Amino acid sequence: MDPTCPPECIYNLIPSDLKEPPHPPRYISIFKATVKDDMQKTKTAMKTMGPAKVEVPSPKDFLKKHSKEKTLPPIKKFDRNVPKKPAVPLRTDHPVMGIQSEKNFINTNAADVIMGVAKKPKPIYVDKRTGDKHDLEPSGLVPKYINKKDYGVTPEYICKRNEEIKKAQEEYDHYIQENLKKAAMKRVSDEEREAILQGLKKNWEEVHKEFQSLSVFIDSIPKKIRKQRLEEEMKQLEHYIGVIEKHKIIYIANK
Repeated sequence: MDPTCPPECIYNLIPSDLKEPPHPPRYISIFKATVKDDMQKTKTAMKTMGPAKVEVPSPKDFLKKHSKEKTLPPIKKFDRNVPKKPAVPLRTDHPVMGIQSEKNFINTNAADVIMGVAKKPKPIYVDKRTGDKHDLEPSGLVPKYINKKDYGVTPEYICKRNEEIKKAQEEYDHYIQENLKKAAMKRVSDEEREAILQGLKKNWEEVHKEFQSLSVFIDSIPKKIRKQRLEEEMKQLEHYIGVIEKHKIIYIANK
């Protein structure tokens, strides 16, 4: 009997033998412990919230007056026995005069200039009438790359790539020739391909002209059928024209 229902409730007449099926056991992954350990390894203690316990400042250590001011160094006692600096020369004192050197500076400078290597000027170029100067070497006007040993030589990787392309083309041509011999296929010449293409375009123009001559109001079943037929023909011709224009080489099987 349901205690929430009154005694005269009709639901009390229904037998209550039905029991709810037991719930299946909760799924627990076998990797739960591994994932938990990995999460603990990557965590850093007190990274954002600070340490767990911080020492509370004492009420006695309050901010006092003038506590932030800088203190002066201690006063040193004056000592008279410290040695003094040398005295300033008197006005009557004269420096030592008459000292001469036996070195001939003129001949020495001349010999240095004659025996020395001349300094080469830095190469520059001027590109404007106003005389704007720029360095010549980084400008690209100096032909320094043509003096390299491999200048003008095709790189090795390009030669290797060209050989691979040539080999692949030869294999493809050989495969095509084998298939042509087996299937007895015939290649369409350029003249035949152009003639077929022009014929398809001419047919499309005729169908399009006929489509344009339809009446504005399509109010009958024969008119609808005719319009659908012309649209399908135009779509098919457009498909054939696109295929022929896309492929320059066309093979047909001999019957």
